[in-house]
Amino acid sequence: MKVIIDRIRSTLPAVNDDILGYIKDILETNKSDYIDFQEVEDALRPILEEVAHNKKEQEAITDLCQFVVDQLRLETLPNGHNSTNEPKKLLAPVSIGHYSGTTYDEISSALFNMSDRTNIKPLNESTTVSQKKLEKVEAKLREKQEKRARDVVTNGENKVQPKLEDAVVSQATNKRLLADNENTDSTSKSFDIHIDNFDVSYGNKMLILGGTLDLIYGRRYGFVGRNGLGKSTLLRVMANRNLVLPAHIRILHVEQEIEGTDTIALQSVLECDERRNALLTEEKEINKRLHLSNGSSAAQDNFISKRLTAIYAELESIEADKAESRAAVILCGLGFSPQMQGMATKQFSGGWRMRLALARALFSKPDLLLLDEPTNMLDLKAIIWLENYLQTWKSTILVVSHDRTFLNTVATDILHLNAQKVDSYRGNYDTFVSARSERLKNQQREYEAQKEYRDHIQVFIDRFRYNANRAAQVQSKLKLIEKLPILRPVDKELEVHFKFPDPEPLHGTILQLDEVAFAYSKNSPLLLNNINLSANLSSRICIMGENGSGKTTLLKLLVEELEPLKGQRHGHRNLALGYFTQHFVDQLPMNVNCVEVLQARFPGKPIEQYRTELGRFGITGDTALQSVMSLSGGQKCRVAFSLMCMKNPHILILDEPTNHLDMETIEALADAIKKFQGGVVLVSHDELLIKRVCTEAWLCRNGSVTALEYGFEQYKKLIESELQY
Repeated sequence: MKVIIDRIRSTLPAVNDDILGYIKDILETNKSDYIDFQEVEDALRPILEEVAHNKKEQEAITDLCQFVVDQLRLETLPNGHNSTNEPKKLLAPVSIGHYSGTTYDEISSALFNMSDRTNIKPLNESTTVSQKKLEKVEAKLREKQEKRARDVVTNGENKVQPKLEDAVVSQATNKRLLADNENTDSTSKSFDIHIDNFDVSYGNKMLILGGTLDLIYGRRYGFVGRNGLGKSTLLRVMANRNLVLPAHIRILHVEQEIEGTDTIALQSVLECDERRNALLTEEKEINKRLHLSNGSSAAQDNFISKRLTAIYAELESIEADKAESRAAVILCGLGFSPQMQGMATKQFSGGWRMRLALARALFSKPDLLLLDEPTNMLDLKAIIWLENYLQTWKSTILVVSHDRTFLNTVATDILHLNAQKVDSYRGNYDTFVSARSERLKNQQREYEAQKEYRDHIQVFIDRFRYNANRAAQVQSKLKLIEKLPILRPVDKELEVHFKFPDPEPLHGTILQLDEVAFAYSKNSPLLLNNINLSANLSSRICIMGENGSGKTTLLKLLVEELEPLKGQRHGHRNLALGYFTQHFVDQLPMNVNCVEVLQARFPGKPIEQYRTELGRFGITGDTALQSVMSLSGGQKCRVAFSLMCMKNPHILILDEPTNHLDMETIEALADAIKKFQGGVVLVSHDELLIKRVCTEAWLCRNGSVTALEYGFEQYKKLIESELQY
């Protein structure tokens, strides 16, 4: 690479180090892409033309590009150049004509990549490169990288799956801000957070560009936006402090379930209070030392006495004696019974360990609490408790959620991620929807007014362009247009549309449970007993109940994944069921693309049919050829819907289908269900979906399933009456 840089310097003396560094980065990033002359010329010519000051230098650019190609071909050959004493052989054809004007040693150095030429210092003259041309070059590079990524995914039999990269963060900071952040001893600490001018990218995709984030201490921020735009990624880079944040601010990110150990649940929550644990440990050590020591000096006794007094005072100030009861209240609110609070964490499933992680976060009271879809793991009772608990939260919360009711109750502000920017709105989610709608209308009016003004000027220019008497006016108008701000249309989000395939007609009751009872073993008590439930093509049934009440078990009985201990399940002989489970998304194969997922489960169909099924749920174009690993949770959910619909089901059995979907997609799902010509049996805690879709409500509780005459509102009032704070 040094040989190439030296050659550019000698050919174009006006080039500066910044431009050379930029060229070096381009070539070193993907050497194998630039062994073709046209590729190199497309990438480098726009840059080099800016620093060529005469006709001779302009003409030399073609030879310079060919030199770069020849050199890169040498560097990318297998095994590199020969480092032994054997005669050196030229491993690729090189046009010697492009080395005219150089010495024999310089030619040898170039051909065999021997970096022993004397550096030619560039002139001190400063040069600039057109920003537009640089952007065009970068756009072409991104297109090549994306094409190469797609080629890797669809590389025939020998598939090499891309490895997911970590998010890349850049941030403009100043020394004063860094000094303030490092000064943790300051008595005037601020717990407000201001992050200015930062970029976040993931792989080849730019998620946030020139973003600004302001979080005022004590406010609760709901973070919304479409799936896959980077909400969870931003929370992750904040938690990892990849962005510069004040050092004294304690951040806690609830993202992963805790590790299962022999520690009981209650103790696991208590352990996360490091200050309390350190004081209690020190108190025990001091008392142990006192017990073992036979005789100590008066000075030592006096010191120990003072230290114990200080420890007890500090424990009293943090209300350490109330810690256990506070932890128990949090666990109880999140659904842990007194018996469960005494169980080892390794005895809990993943969903319950996630609840434990949330409980630990609430108990430790960080300065900034980051929550990513906290309602996914909770039933309605726990969600209502959490809503009320967070309304009394003293520090700052940033929560990603798709639950509209939750955001309306908890959020004091909304952050909206769209078009690589984070916009801030005061108020809850409903206020945000109204304010954003008004903002878009104003932007559209402004755009139309600007366009009308430009068009008016352009009409004058076109009319008198060739009129000598109006030449001065035309020039004035042209300059006026150049000074106007860039005209950009309003960036509106694409609407989401889902469509379930219409099934073949079946008449009457096509699915029924008669006096069904079930237990997971003969010795265990009945989980469900005397269950009677029926569905037809017009059914819109919602099954509600707390976690562990048997809702998922009931669905498994309907789809014949479980056999009843007594009673019968009746189904039409031509009945086809589509079953979406809570864990469907996590069970998708990660190292194949979306089309291959459907192809593996339903082989022998034309590729167009797989693409059509994916297209029903918005997986179109190149997205259908991406590996499942690279998709967002919402996109994986859409693939799961496509897989479910390959059999043209008569009844959809949906178990918590909204967990990974954004709000616009939930609305699209609700519309699709309403238009579906088959039946639906739904388990969900999403109030919006239930109210828009379901006409029947069934409560699963205490081993029985009973109809609720007033639907979701009746269940919600029942839960609220039972809550304890």
